Amino acid sequence: MPKDIKINASILCADFTKLGDEIKRCEDAGVDMLHVDVMDGHFVPNITVGQIIVQTVRSATRLPVEAHLMVEHPGMYIDSFADAGADIISIQAECYGRRKAECRGLEQFPKEVNSIDAARAREDIRRIKKKGKKAFMVLNPGTPLCLDAVLDDLDGVMIMSVNPGFARQKFMPLAIPKIENLRGKFDGDIEVDGGINEVTAPEAVKAGANILATASYFFGASRPREVVQYLKALGDRR
Repeated sequence: MPKDIKINASILCADFTKLGDEIKRCEDAGVDMLHVDVMDGHFVPNITVGQIIVQTVRSATRLPVEAHLMVEHPGMYIDSFADAGADIISIQAECYGRRKAECRGLEQFPKEVNSIDAARAREDIRRIKKKGKKAFMVLNPGTPLCLDAVLDDLDGVMIMSVNPGFARQKFMPLAIPKIENLRGKFDGDIEVDGGINEVTAPEAVKAGANILATASYFFGASRPREVVQYLKALGDRR
């Protein structure tokens, strides 16, 4: 049976000078969860926020909070983000395999792999679950579906539809067949992140995504509640 569509508002595009008000705006609009993009300047060419922001968000809302760890060595930070209040911890598949030749250097992006070391990945997935949190694994656009060995261990998979590192990027259509293929063998949550709007969201939902991460589309809207209502209603069109 198709899953209900959930809206995950990414605070990357929120106004951090009034973060509490922005979170209240998310709640009033009917979003289902909040997405915190954690970037370290090594896995991606940008630096954003850390545990203290997750802790701040957690103190301001009862909505589930997802910490998307776009960092090298995510295992080092699982415990601290769980303790800060993240309900979902999302780790990048590219941290568990040999990088493609063109992205092994310090300033070579985006990071991509063709396969993962399932044993290493499973260690961190289990660590997340031991903390009582949901474990998602994330695939960058250039990384193929290579999670078969760990799918049964995961609560969800996030398909990146942009190369991670910056907001306001254009949706990459290559995400659609990846979502379709994944939904054919995975019953858990499938989240799509990057370039979601009124044009791309219907395609992602039709392909099998049930969590839509939205940043600029939501926070730039004059009527955010209508945005959320529109996105959730896409589930009725499948």
